[in-house]
Amino acid sequence: MKKNILLVANPVSGAVDKSVFIDAVATYATKENLNIILYKTTGQDDVSKIRALYKINKPKRIIIIGGDGTIKMVADATEDKDVILGILPAGSSNGLAVNLDLMRTLEDNLDIAFHNRYIEMDTIVINGEKCFHLSDLGLNAELVKNYEKSKIHGKWGYFLQSINTLLDIEVPFKVTIIANNQIIESEARMVVVANSKKYGTGIVINPGGIMNDGMFELVILKNLDLYIFGEFIMGNTPLNPDDFEIISTDEAIIKTNFPVNFQMDGEYCGFESVLKISISPNKIKVAIP
Repeated sequence: MKKNILLVANPVSGAVDKSVFIDAVATYATKENLNIILYKTTGQDDVSKIRALYKINKPKRIIIIGGDGTIKMVADATEDKDVILGILPAGSSNGLAVNLDLMRTLEDNLDIAFHNRYIEMDTIVINGEKCFHLSDLGLNAELVKNYEKSKIHGKWGYFLQSINTLLDIEVPFKVTIIANNQIIESEARMVVVANSKKYGTGIVINPGGIMNDGMFELVILKNLDLYIFGEFIMGNTPLNPDDFEIISTDEAIIKTNFPVNFQMDGEYCGFESVLKISISPNKIKVAIP
């Protein structure tokens, strides 16, 4: 009897034709003598529909064609299930794939997605919502907001919006962090909540980040002028040790003295002044190289 594999494809993510991916998965599954159940997301009750398909077909593996948003959707639908997620990056935001070294050829990623090596990855919960790799308050979140409105995308568009963001920069905010039975107070331009090492653009913000150690890091960036932020956006991090602080913990509360722009896994989420952060007890199994 053929084993079932659920294939979840987001038709609209990343402005990439998903038919090539779907055909490649079907061909690979035939070669492996596997039965594919295809589900294309619609934006309407996707989580409940994926749950229903899982319950009927009991797949041991779900292949995902899409970006961070699609992965988060599938993880929400299967968070308490014993299932491995195989990722074929095809979204506008592929930060998780970047951190898991999955930005490879389709052929390479098919081998990875279908076969057995996997990581039991931590999930951060921020104000009740799941975060897989990086969220932040402050300057970068404002940049994400501006970038989402921009018609110029890619690294150049990101750099242009970094200049616009800095030209409109407000005063630093004051942050109070409660973690590890300590209270840390500081001025900040950004506070990053990091489960991984780098942003989807490749910028390393948390060099010691490990995605399955039961911990996350808070990176407080205290001083970012135009030159430093420009270098930062282009992939360099020439930060003076006096300009940042890293706190490793499994639980924290962040408070700011006024509402600050906030983004989660590359998606702008509005303004926040309090973040309650913890590690979820549920691990997510993700296929890796």
